[in-house]
Amino acid sequence: MPLLAAVALAAAIQSAALVPFVPRDIDAPGPHGPLRGTLLSAAAQPASMPVVLIVPGSGPTDRNGDGPLVRTSAYRLLAEGLASRAIASVRIDKRGMFGSASAIANADDVSVDDYARDLHTWVTSIRQRTGASCVWVLGHSEGGLVALAAARDTADMCGLILVATAGRPLAQVLREQLKANPANAPVLDNAMSVLASLEAGSTVPATRIDPALLPLFRPQVQRFLMSELSLDPAALLTGYAKPVLIVQGLRDIQVTRDDAERLKRADPRAELALVANANHVLKTVHTDDLSENLATYTNPDLPLADSIVDVISAFVRR
Repeated sequence: MPLLAAVALAAAIQSAALVPFVPRDIDAPGPHGPLRGTLLSAAAQPASMPVVLIVPGSGPTDRNGDGPLVRTSAYRLLAEGLASRAIASVRIDKRGMFGSASAIANADDVSVDDYARDLHTWVTSIRQRTGASCVWVLGHSEGGLVALAAARDTADMCGLILVATAGRPLAQVLREQLKANPANAPVLDNAMSVLASLEAGSTVPATRIDPALLPLFRPQVQRFLMSELSLDPAALLTGYAKPVLIVQGLRDIQVTRDDAERLKRADPRAELALVANANHVLKTVHTDDLSENLATYTNPDLPLADSIVDVISAFVRR
C-alpha cells in the first residue's frame, strides 16, 4: 500500500474508532422462530464499515463464548476488540439455543448444513441492517467448519477467518484426542467402534455405548456428528476464491499447528497467523502446564491473547 494511502486509512480508522459503538439486538429468520444475536456497531454505521459475523464453536456455546462448562466471554471480547478498530460485528446464538431457542423445537436435531444455511440467512439480514456490501465470516473451532460449509455459496461473503479450526476430518481428531488421554483406556475400544459406525453413516443405540462416552456419542447428537464426520475441512477450502485468514494459537490443546498448516496447503493464497501464547479459547497461556491452560476456560475476566484482535483487524482492513 502506498504511504499516503496507508496514512489516510490509518486516519480514517482512528476517526471511526472515536464514534461510540453500541450493542443492539439483531434477528434473522429461522425455521420456526427467529435466530437472535448482538450487533455491535456505530450508532449510525456507514455502509463502508466492515462487518464480521462471529460463528460459535461446538456444543451449547452462546453468542458471548460461554456455556454450562466453559465461560470465556471470548466472542464478546473479540467483538469489543474489533469495535476499538472501527470494525462492526455480529455474534449469534445457534438455532435452538439461548436467544435462538424458538428457531427449532429440538436443538440437537441439526446438521452442519443446517447451520450453514443459517449463516447465509444471517449474512443477508446483516447486509440489510447495515448496508454492507458483504460480510466477513469468522468461525471459531467447529464454527470454522460451519463457515467452510457455508462458503460453497460465497456471493455475499467478503471472505473467511478461520480461528482454531481443525484442518483434518473430525474422525481423525477424535481418535487422536481419545487415544491421547490415558484415562480413556477402559472405554477406548468401544469409542473406536462407535466412531467407526457413525463415520460409516450408521447410528448407534445407547445400549451399545459405554455410559462414560454418552456425553460425546449420545443418540440425540448422532445426526450432527455424522454430518461433521462426512466433511474434510481442507477439501472444503480447496479452490475457494475469496480471501482467507487462518489464525492458530500455539498453546491450543485441541487444534494443532498441523491443522492450520493443512488448511494453508489447501489454499496457498490464504494468510496464516500463528499466535505464540494463545490457546483454543484465545486466552494467553505461557507454559505447557495443562492446568494453567484449562483454567482459562472458566475465567471470563481474562483478556484475549495479545495479537488476536490485531491480526484479524489488519486482515479485514486490508
